[in-house]
Amino acid sequence: MKRSLPLVLAVALFMEQMDSTVISTSLPAIARDIDTSPIALKLALTAYLVSVAIFIPVSGWMADRYGAKNIFRSAIGVFVIGSIACAFAGSLGAFVGARFLQGMGGAMMTPVARLVLVRATSKSELINAMALLTIPALVGPLVGPPVGGFITTYFTWHWIFLINVPIGLAGIFFAGRILPDMPGIKGEGIDTAGFVLAGLAASGLVFGLSVVSLPVLPIWVGVATILVGLLAGLLYLPHAKRHPAPILDLTLFRKPVFRRAVLGGTLFRFGIGAIPFLLPLFFQLVFKLTPFQSGLLTFASAGGALMMKFLAPTLLRWFGFQMVLIATALIGGALIIANGFFTPDTPHLVIIVVLVAAGFFRSLFFTSANALVFAEIDGKEAGPATAISAASQQISIAIGVAIAGAILEVAPIFNGAPLSHQTFAVAFTVVGLLAMLAILPFLRLDRNAGSDVSGHRAQPPVRDPLAQQPPVV
Repeated sequence: MKRSLPLVLAVALFMEQMDSTVISTSLPAIARDIDTSPIALKLALTAYLVSVAIFIPVSGWMADRYGAKNIFRSAIGVFVIGSIACAFAGSLGAFVGARFLQGMGGAMMTPVARLVLVRATSKSELINAMALLTIPALVGPLVGPPVGGFITTYFTWHWIFLINVPIGLAGIFFAGRILPDMPGIKGEGIDTAGFVLAGLAASGLVFGLSVVSLPVLPIWVGVATILVGLLAGLLYLPHAKRHPAPILDLTLFRKPVFRRAVLGGTLFRFGIGAIPFLLPLFFQLVFKLTPFQSGLLTFASAGGALMMKFLAPTLLRWFGFQMVLIATALIGGALIIANGFFTPDTPHLVIIVVLVAAGFFRSLFFTSANALVFAEIDGKEAGPATAISAASQQISIAIGVAIAGAILEVAPIFNGAPLSHQTFAVAFTVVGLLAMLAILPFLRLDRNAGSDVSGHRAQPPVRDPLAQQPPVV
């Protein structure tokens, strides 16, 4: 495997993942400049998520039709243009539109990068490659807030978006030099009705859950949008059965390994998706840290994610996907719950050790689950599998944030105190237990599942030859 291949893909994904969270600490400054309120500006956050949800389902078809390398480079270009538009936006409408354009690029970058990696990497080297690709997805959301706070404090918020220009141009150049050529296939035309239904389903759920968890609009708007998304999803099911080439090929769920990998990853993200939302608030409201200080503290988990890259192949070869996924789901969930036991008197060294361990097990779970998704998928199925996996990730993360936001809204009603330590402890416990539910799909996973990828071969149980003899009468 060329190490430069996953690194080029990872750098582009890091830019996209960091940018999706970097503006959270800069909302007041941006709002002042474009003459709006920070609460109204949260529509820009939602617009990005909605755009990603709409265009992820079509990413697999685009890559197959026009070539994965071409689409990946084009996606970076769209993202860079959206970044420039964000930097020069002078009104709320212009900024929301620019974030939507950014989301179009981001929607293609992540799944198509994974598709390029799967098609260009042998199964025996897939874990190493996935480990490199997983790190930016975990580190980016943690780096975003402190970087955004630093740039806004010492420069201007415009540079949050303008720094994407040289990074993006470099990404386009090196992707053209390093990524293998993958010509498109002239197959079936686009499933237009399926694209509309799948886009409505994904964006309806993501937008509705975002409104519920980050109230910008009335709650009833979020609930109504969720219902629209669910209805579109239900209508898509019979459509997918009738269409010869649906935009999301749900027949892939007939494959037990793929089904368990996607379902387990979805359940784990219910808990993990809430952490970038809960942990900074916890440190700022309970510990009274500044956004920059809390960002530096939460960044500790990035160290664990980096350590995982070196150990993941060995651990999967020793224990196999089933054991690693069950263990990391349980330990990862327990470490989420442990956050609720932190107090302002807890030494920072203890917090850092826990967060490093959490980053390690979280990253190991996602590296393993993402590799398992493609472990028994052939080349033709890689595009649809990528789109389904990416769509489920976006929806599950939105659900995790919505659950955490709902707990923070509801718990004070029963506690009689606004966002106390106890409220956060409840939230960490609930999302931690949700993450642990990820073990359920893997309990019945074959011990040798994905062995071509992991290199693990479970030995069959040794039978006692005497036990096979007929009893002596």
